[in-house]
Amino acid sequence: MPMSRLFRSRWSALLWAGGIVWTAYDVAGSAPRENAAANAALVDATGEAVDAADLIAVTNAAGL
Repeated sequence: MPMSRLFRSRWSALLWAGGIVWTAYDVAGSAPRENAAANAALVDATGEAVDAADLIAVTNAAGL
């Protein structure tokens, strides 16, 4: 169907837009659901490993 004829009817335009949204949802939904934060070790700017005690100390020092 030519694009000029597609948007003459609201219903055909609505169905076309629904297909685009459905395709986008299907493509995004098929992406792997990995938690990058859980898989990567926490490191600071110098490359040293960071644990929960370090984070608590920084939070307390910042007064948060």
